[in-house]
Amino acid sequence: MKRPEPTAGMRHVALYAVNFEASERFYVDLIGMNVEWRPDQDNVYLTGGNDNLALHRANKAFSGDQRLDHIGFIINNPEQVNVWYNFLCSHKVKMKSEPRDHRDGARSFYCVDPDGNTVQFIYHPPLAK
Repeated sequence: MKRPEPTAGMRHVALYAVNFEASERFYVDLIGMNVEWRPDQDNVYLTGGNDNLALHRANKAFSGDQRLDHIGFIINNPEQVNVWYNFLCSHKVKMKSEPRDHRDGARSFYCVDPDGNTVQFIYHPPLAK
């Protein structure tokens, strides 16, 4: 199977934050990012204009040093999300989800890299060309 169109790069990172409010203030007040979307009290999506940082509240019992939830590759149109999904499935990549539409107009799916890291392929309108 032929590889799909190139991604638009990795401009999306999602982090677990035990100190959720302090982390949001750090990225907004100090770094200068803007709140793009707050779907609920435990998640906030920030942007600097050409990127997307998701903060997900980790519970107080969160263990380990790893704070990375997933990395995301931006896809430039929603149809290509399905093309990437089918391509990776054809190469026996382990999937965590099927492509789905989000309330904010995004479309994505999740898979797992060889080391077990979660990777998202996402069409996200503010970041697509």
